[in-house]
Amino acid sequence: MIDASLPDLETLDSEALKKIIAAQHRQLLEQQQRASRQIESASRKMEQAGQQIEHLKLVIEKYRQMLFGAKSEKLRGDLEQLEFQLEELETEQAAVEAKQPPTSRTGNKSGPRAPRKPLPEHLPREVIIHPAACTCCPDCGGALRQFGEDRSEQLERIAASYKVIEHVRPKFACGACEQVVQAPAPARPIDHGLPGPALLAHVLVSKFADHLPLYRQSEIYTREGVNLCRSTLAGWVGAASELLAPLVEQIRSHVMAAAKIHADDTPVPVLAPGKGRTKTARLWTYVRDERAAGCQTAPAVWMAYSQDRKGEHPRQHLKGFRGALQADAYSGFHHLYGDGAIYEVACWAHARRKFHDIHLAHASPTTTEALLRIGALYGIEEEVRGKPAEHRCSVRQARARPLLDTLRQWMEKSLGSLSAKSETAAAIRYALSHWRALTRYVDDGLLEIDNSAAERSLRAVVLGRKNYLFMGSDDGGHRAAALYSLIGTAKLNGADPALYLRTVLAKLPDHPINQIQQLLPWNLAPSLQNDPSKAA
Repeated sequence: MIDASLPDLETLDSEALKKIIAAQHRQLLEQQQRASRQIESASRKMEQAGQQIEHLKLVIEKYRQMLFGAKSEKLRGDLEQLEFQLEELETEQAAVEAKQPPTSRTGNKSGPRAPRKPLPEHLPREVIIHPAACTCCPDCGGALRQFGEDRSEQLERIAASYKVIEHVRPKFACGACEQVVQAPAPARPIDHGLPGPALLAHVLVSKFADHLPLYRQSEIYTREGVNLCRSTLAGWVGAASELLAPLVEQIRSHVMAAAKIHADDTPVPVLAPGKGRTKTARLWTYVRDERAAGCQTAPAVWMAYSQDRKGEHPRQHLKGFRGALQADAYSGFHHLYGDGAIYEVACWAHARRKFHDIHLAHASPTTTEALLRIGALYGIEEEVRGKPAEHRCSVRQARARPLLDTLRQWMEKSLGSLSAKSETAAAIRYALSHWRALTRYVDDGLLEIDNSAAERSLRAVVLGRKNYLFMGSDDGGHRAAALYSLIGTAKLNGADPALYLRTVLAKLPDHPINQIQQLLPWNLAPSLQNDPSKAA
């Protein structure tokens, strides 16, 4: 620090003054050098953080492609950890930059920033004009004339707002016969209920799409000045699920009318009544999605809940279905294939995953070769995705069929050189024992190489399971399956779930039940996409 106290300069000779000036000069130089070193250190940290951020972004993008695409292998937890790491690095980089003097920030060499996306046009805009501090030239006093302006945008959040809609229905009486005339009460999503369609849709989407349990939502509403207890919200969810049930049934019928269905299931913990602990129930998913084969039929997902994983549940769910069932090798599905009405189409991602897991633990030439050969099959699928079924079938016959024939020969030969008890041998036996089901996709362009469509549909369930830990009852499981079906189908058809549910909840009370198809996600989606600002 520079000494703030000075001796009486009038009493000092020139040599003493020179010493004071020299000392202060040295202190200034040391201070500048320390500041420079701090800036250089911060710049190095920012540069390193910038490099790490760019690397993590590339890795995350690769993981997303693996996760959402046909070659999904990586556990979602790995991706989440990378997202958290990226978030921390970007936060730390911003904190380091904020500590630097403003003049040094422009010289930051941590790498070019991504161009800022323009703010949406539909957002309301408030223009604030900042006039100059003076009306005449501060140097000469001359008159000022405007020759331009600088504009910049800042995004601000307006706290969630609520309003009370008071419905007033004047009563009129006839002076001659005393007949009373009054407008009928407007329909509500919940009869005599408090919530409007937008609020009710927000509660449903927050719980089943954004994975916010009702008790957390209650806390948020309280902070915003509206006291809505958890039991009140739970009553709304129950009533809404009953109102929406006809739509869920229509979705089920649409899915079961397909010639091909993707099926899968996932465990969900459910509170066992009277025992104070949870039991393991299941959510089953059935997906109709033929877009990869160039079909324009609307995609949809129907989910069902069961208390256990017994095979009787998929038998009941698929009663009346005829066609291809794309699924894993779960034994509960096997009894469905007996009479030929339903035939099995296995999942190459499931078969590949067995080799992939072994390869991660202890790579070998055999696992490497298996992954390369299976990867070649997926390369063909990338080229034909979205093409008509006939084209997909002809390409598969010409290119995938020979690869599959040589793959089977290689597997049979490799099996002879492996220990019968080895994990790699077990992975090969799995593929060979399901060979007909694994290769059936080559003969039908409508079929897929794997069951990724079903696995993707369960992602919301997995995320929700982490947040709410368990379902409260079997009835809660059935309600969750219904709402997951509606929200998942809305997403598949490109509709915002909040806007879709808001629209449906407003229309359903007065809508003719024999025209319920008009309110299905794929029929409403085109009109909902025209104005994203209407989202609840």
